[in-house]
Amino acid sequence: MKAVILDAATLGDDIDLSPLRAEVDELQIHSLTMPEECRERLLDADIVLVNKVVLNEALLADLPRLKLICVLATGTNNIDMAAAERLGITVRNVTAYGTESVAQHTLMLILALANRLPLYQRDVAAGQWGQSPFFCLLSHRTLQLSGKRLVIVGSGVLGNAVARLAGAFGMEIAFAARPGNEEADERPSLKELIATADVLSLHCPLTEATHHLIDDTLLNDMKRDALLVNCARGNVIDEIAALEALRNGKIGGLGVDVLPQEPPRQGHALIDALGEPLNLIVTPHSAWISPEARQNVIALTVENIRSWKSVG
Repeated sequence: MKAVILDAATLGDDIDLSPLRAEVDELQIHSLTMPEECRERLLDADIVLVNKVVLNEALLADLPRLKLICVLATGTNNIDMAAAERLGITVRNVTAYGTESVAQHTLMLILALANRLPLYQRDVAAGQWGQSPFFCLLSHRTLQLSGKRLVIVGSGVLGNAVARLAGAFGMEIAFAARPGNEEADERPSLKELIATADVLSLHCPLTEATHHLIDDTLLNDMKRDALLVNCARGNVIDEIAALEALRNGKIGGLGVDVLPQEPPRQGHALIDALGEPLNLIVTPHSAWISPEARQNVIALTVENIRSWKSVG
């Protein structure tokens, strides 16, 4: 049984792949794979392990030996799922592999924004502390988290992990109803909660119901000191509207770990705005990248292969 990894570089070079080797007769590893290289590399593969490389219908139809696709992530949007099912190819993904890593990153963004870290770091670098008439700088109003309300969209494992950590800071937690299913959900809708949120943290998938969930209307209803954090997917917020709200003082801080296009080859307005004196943080989809989380991807993929073999 031969397995091929198409984009091992997306997991980093410090991850132990030996558990995968133990499950197959041959493991072929490619750091990255261009679309035109896929067919040749997969012609004699029984299993393909892939993170972001696109496996479309035409490619899958050209791979008669392929029986299992292991996605080294949760999202399967790079796989033609209908074609895989029609061709009898099993698709397995991994979930909840980076819960603690993403929750930690989310709290990092919240804490840094609450203490206006981007602004104070800029002031210190510009020499303003050394020019202060007294011992500290009081230029930017900070947000003490204790007693403040954190509204979370997404009540899965990740949303609950963030709630647990935020609770340690004395925050009051409120989960919003599932977007698009408000009528069947006993929890208040985001629209009802938004004006009460001191911090809004997003941990929901990108769907038709969540595309630009945070738009001009909701941004206008937020508190002026409120913080907005997106570690979900780009386009869950209207990034341009959120940037303008931050510039105009309608919200107190913005932190994102995701953008609509990744990597942002053509740049993005939020990246450009990092040069401005704003309480803004942009991280490069790095919330999930702790070594423990990346190694967990391998462990869960091994379980997927074993499970597939046991029923095959």
